[in-house]
Amino acid sequence: MGNVKVGDIVARNSYGCDIFFKVVEIKSDGKQNIITLKGITYRIQADAPESDLIVQSDANVREYRNKVDTEAYRKLKQTEYYSGRMGNRVAWPKKGFHRDTSNDDTRTFTRPGKILHFDGDEDYLETCIKEYIKRGVDAVGKHIAEKEQPSRIYKLLQEYKPDILVITGHDSISKDQKDYLNINSYVNSRYFIESVKEARRYNPDMDSLVIFAGACQSLYDGIIKAGANFASSPDRVLIHALDPVLVAEKLSLAPIDRVVMPMDVINNTITGATGIGGLQTRGKFRKGYPKEPYTGNI
Repeated sequence: MGNVKVGDIVARNSYGCDIFFKVVEIKSDGKQNIITLKGITYRIQADAPESDLIVQSDANVREYRNKVDTEAYRKLKQTEYYSGRMGNRVAWPKKGFHRDTSNDDTRTFTRPGKILHFDGDEDYLETCIKEYIKRGVDAVGKHIAEKEQPSRIYKLLQEYKPDILVITGHDSISKDQKDYLNINSYVNSRYFIESVKEARRYNPDMDSLVIFAGACQSLYDGIIKAGANFASSPDRVLIHALDPVLVAEKLSLAPIDRVVMPMDVINNTITGATGIGGLQTRGKFRKGYPKEPYTGNI
């Protein structure tokens, strides 16, 4: 075993140290150690020989995170939550209901679409759940490895009955593959496609169950054809860890009587149209009347 350890933050020398990764697994092919890597800011997974990796100092990691996060936050500030276009809604405790202060009728209540979020990365899942809470969206998160997602999704859909399903984690195009339409060129796209198919077996109605699926460089066309409303990545680019959240949030808070155009969703993401795309989809946000006068909830 060499100097690289599980948990180290590294970069690939052959790629000019452009992306920082966490080491998640170390295997030997009999000649050298092959390291499985997952991006610390982007949803990319890769394998690399140990000889190509440079362990990064804490100072380098802080500088890298600051650079990526600064650009991401600049784009994040343009999304509806931060720009104030969502309106003045305050989340009810625990229930995920919201007080609607857009008119004088104090007995109106509202309900965003409920989200079930599958994530192959435990750290990213924690970050995403915090962002859902911040944005007042009702979400349940499950950390499930990409290859296990297809076998577990149906039962969890039966249990949680979400309005919106997010299927994500890490992905990439294998370095020695150039055929962007061949599923064998991708690390995890086949699992996202299988998961979408299982979800559509549970509920084939694309307005009843709204699905986002994919990660960095994923086989976009295959995921859409499997039945997803939105997916990554049209131009096979890297997507930010929070892009799936921003897609789900937009659809969760769009009115049920409105058909949301793809660009409305895409413009609410960090990566944009090179990384996220999809189909016209009906929103999941509902208004109700009357709210009971006793507890503030229904």
